[in-house]
Amino acid sequence: MLKRIAQTAGFAGLLAALLLTLLQSLWVTPLILEAETYESAEPVAEHSHAPGAVAHEHHHDADAWAPEDGAQRILFTGLSNLVVAVGFALMLAGLYSLRAPGRIWQGLLWGLAGFATFSLAPAIGLPPELPGTAAAELLLRQYWWVGTAATTAAGLALLAFGGQWWLRLLGLLLLPLPHMVGAPQPEVHESLVPTALSQHFIVTSLLVNALFWAALGLISAWLFGRGQRVS
Repeated sequence: MLKRIAQTAGFAGLLAALLLTLLQSLWVTPLILEAETYESAEPVAEHSHAPGAVAHEHHHDADAWAPEDGAQRILFTGLSNLVVAVGFALMLAGLYSLRAPGRIWQGLLWGLAGFATFSLAPAIGLPPELPGTAAAELLLRQYWWVGTAATTAAGLALLAFGGQWWLRLLGLLLLPLPHMVGAPQPEVHESLVPTALSQHFIVTSLLVNALFWAALGLISAWLFGRGQRVS
């Protein structure tokens, strides 16, 4: 079983990471590069849009290392995607060992549940951000993201596998809980990039993540089922 989980996670993570890197290179990276032109055009900008609001400054460290555009950037993006994809694939394969999908298409449902848990639900309060966008304190956002993912996962699990009505009701109540608490927000909402570009980036990022999770779910379900038949 451990060997099947490792093989499923390794191959599914690799294929899904390649797809994610390709989609990001075609759709997401151009938007980031465009946003960086706005950011670099105004290296230090102070904004105050409300009386008494605390001014925010955008600082840009010229000595900070970043991968060069082109092959180097794609390589480092692909490596980070591989680590993340294999980790998520390990999670799915581990869940399959407890409740294996009977059909390959059921892997799509697992993948979409992963997308809802780790991408869609957190994006409701903390949407994907382009460079040059003001944000709340990083630690607070990380706490809220983890809490939202955990609550969404528990809610979806109770809705899908809760044997009694009150368990499913509890799952339904858990889903909006982190959004009722609210995600941490900056004191002043500001961005150096146009609103249309930010909205385009949010939609594109969510679409890319949805395709990634759909592929990861389908591939992992197929590989896990294939390993089960071989054994």
